[in-house]
Amino acid sequence: MKQKKLSSLCLLCDSVRDEGFMLHPEQKRIYQSMTPEEKLKVSMELYQFARELKAAGLRAQHPEWSEKKIQEKVRDIFLYATT
Repeated sequence: MKQKKLSSLCLLCDSVRDEGFMLHPEQKRIYQSMTPEEKLKVSMELYQFARELKAAGLRAQHPEWSEKKIQEKVRDIFLYATT
């Protein structure tokens, strides 16, 4: 399941307008053939994966924190995130 989520990240990359980033032609073809619903699903999976990754990082940094505190911190991080 994690591999699928990581490949989902690659599928979303062509929305990045960074001239230094090259997307593999096959990835681009797959992404462009997806319906809007499929793209939304991929983006939601990517968001959930980002939350899981942040939680794992917090667990590693703060092994003394309870799972409840980890989830609260993840919620706050994503709620108040800025770009």
